[in-house]
Amino acid sequence: MPDIDVIKATKNPLTIPLLVESLHACGVQPGQTILVHTALSKLGWIVGGVQAYIMALLEAVGEQGTIMMPTQTGDLTDPKEWQNPPIPESWWQLHRDYAPAYDPQVTPTRGMGRVPELFRVWPGVQRSANPVVSFAAHGPNADYLLADHSLTDELGEQSPLGKLYALDGHVLLIGVDHFNNTSLHLAEYRTDYPGKSMMKTGSPMLVDGQRQWVEYEVLNTGGDDFGLLGKAFDQAHDVRVQRIGNADVRFFHQRPLVDFACKWMAANRTATGDA
Repeated sequence: MPDIDVIKATKNPLTIPLLVESLHACGVQPGQTILVHTALSKLGWIVGGVQAYIMALLEAVGEQGTIMMPTQTGDLTDPKEWQNPPIPESWWQLHRDYAPAYDPQVTPTRGMGRVPELFRVWPGVQRSANPVVSFAAHGPNADYLLADHSLTDELGEQSPLGKLYALDGHVLLIGVDHFNNTSLHLAEYRTDYPGKSMMKTGSPMLVDGQRQWVEYEVLNTGGDDFGLLGKAFDQAHDVRVQRIGNADVRFFHQRPLVDFACKWMAANRTATGDA
């Protein structure tokens, strides 16, 4: 949303103290480990913008808390899969041969918004090594969450999502709903549902210090039914939709969500696609 539209839609601008107070009112507390998804413009006008928002998140959880965000790079997949936008088939091999190798410190996010893009270079933030579905984290649990991010089990047990589950961490959705909730992919990895399949892809990576195009298999994940699944979860667990500024906010433990999603997918997904 253009800034002028955000300004017009804002009655009272948000500041860092107001954001911290609002986050605490939604249930965020010092010491928690939280996976955050944000549509920044939905909040309304923030004094200090994206920088102030990240400062507020870190202040809300304190020095003993950990903030994590997805920092994905979908443009480092095999271009034969690309749809938004596709590129000519004659360009595919050029990408495989010349796209720069994934570098956690340098490679920008793609399609993730301003918050993860700034967060990935924030002082003290670390980023996982997966070339496509990396996560970045700040706080005492960052090392554990991000270490050894599997190439083939990219959103499964050995991913930051699986480790967040092991820590009984939280999910914070600000201005987005469950359609953008990456934790639901962990349920896809855990669940046997009709039509579940693997797919071949590839990425430019550094192998022993040298750039290589590395081919591998990953789960062919869905997501078209995440909104419907999320509504069912909200109803079943009485998830309260709260507000910060102009944005809807959901805050909950990740474990009940993933456990619910496993059962829901097994019951509702079909061999022809999502529910």
